[in-house]
Parts: sequence; structure tokens; C-alpha cells
Amino acid sequence: MIRAALLWLAALAGPAMAVECRDIDHDGNRYTVCEVDAAAEDLRLFLRDDQGQILGQFHAIDTHLQDDGLKLGFAMNAGMYHDDRAPVGHYVEDGHEEMRVVTSAGPGNFGLLPNGVFCIRPGRADVIETLAFVAQAPGCRFATQSGPMLVIDGNLHPRFLPDSNSRYVRNGVGTSADGTRAVFAISRNAVTFHEFGRLFRDGLGLPQALYFDGNISRLYAPAIRRSDAGFPMGPIVGVVEQR
Repeated sequence: MIRAALLWLAALAGPAMAVECRDIDHDGNRYTVCEVDAAAEDLRLFLRDDQGQILGQFHAIDTHLQDDGLKLGFAMNAGMYHDDRAPVGHYVEDGHEEMRVVTSAGPGNFGLLPNGVFCIRPGRADVIETLAFVAQAPGCRFATQSGPMLVIDGNLHPRFLPDSNSRYVRNGVGTSADGTRAVFAISRNAVTFHEFGRLFRDGLGLPQALYFDGNISRLYAPAIRRSDAGFPMGPIVGVVEQR
């Protein structure tokens, strides 16, 4: 009888999700956040297929994984790119560096220093400010550089304005100090940089966070029946699961 009850409860609970996505509100704004256990999940970056062609779409990555018996369990655009979809900043995929680290200031959000690098290593994932990244030289299996930083050692980017009127749908990632917790967020309404940074620092309690992009921000989260469509993207971050 007890065994039957336990089996019934397990059936109700269903399989454990590799990525937990949920909708939240913070300071009057709406967000979708997806949390990944970086110590346990297969977190990767994607840009090109085996022939060197840009993948660009969530469905193309899922198809790309199919021959290996794998599937895409979660994904998000992950860094700025040129018109040909090549990354603007540092990019490493499966140990191969496609683009060097860019340390100089420049136009646009990417050049609004300090910017940073999202680095995936065995058992952890970290957002690291760019100059600290250069100094540490971590051995990233995957890495993507973007900017600006949203949160740096628990502080908001110094150039964010509380009364800014620059509002876009934005997405980014924050990480815990021990590198085991990676939280990806996308706003469900237009937000400022200051509001988005406060989400990671105050709402999610993360000491480091990095902006990925705005306006073109997209999310693939089949667990909540979401698959944003649009024109091809550059770098994409995702969790790989058994098909």
C-alpha cells in the first residue's frame, strides 16, 4: 500500500527538469528566469555546424544534436555579433577560440566598459569582468564576451542611471560566487539597464551578471512551451540533454 502511494506521488511529480524556468515580477517589471545547475548540466555555446555554417536558430541546433542522440533543453542568444553573425568579442567553442578578447572601449553597449565574459568550465560557469578575465586566464571550454556588465562584485555598473528612459526587452546571465548557479533572464516588458541589473543583484542575489543583448532577445524553453522565433542569431547558449 505504501509502495503504491509512493509510486503514485512519483508519477504526479514527473521527471526532474534539468533547467527550471519560471515567470517572476521584480520592482514592477516582468521577467522569465531559467536556472541551471552548472555543476551538473551540460551547458554549451553554439555558433557553427560541422561545415562552419552559422546555426543561427534554436531548431537548427536541436537538429544538429539529433545524430548524437541529444536535444536542446534550453537556449538563449548569448552575446553580440556582426552582420555576418560572427561574434563581436571573445568567443570559444569546445576549446577552439574563434575571436580574441577585446579590452578597449568602443561604441554601443559592448564597449560600455566594464564588459565581461561568460566562461563555462567543467563543473562551473562564471561571469568574469574582462580585465579580471585576462588576468586570471581561466581555461574555458566555452566562452562568450558581451557587455556591459550588469553586476560587478555585487555592485551595479557605475554608468547605469536610475532615471534612464532607454527601455528595451533585454536578456543576460548571472552567476553565483561558487560558479554552480547560472541564472538566465529575459524581460517580458521593456526595462532599463538599472532595472535589469537590480533584478540580478537584488531579486536573484547574484554577485556577477552580464548583459547579452536587447531588442533581439530570444528564449527557447520547451518546459514552459516557449520557443521565440525571428531572424538568425550569432552565439547561442544552451543546455544539452539526452533525446
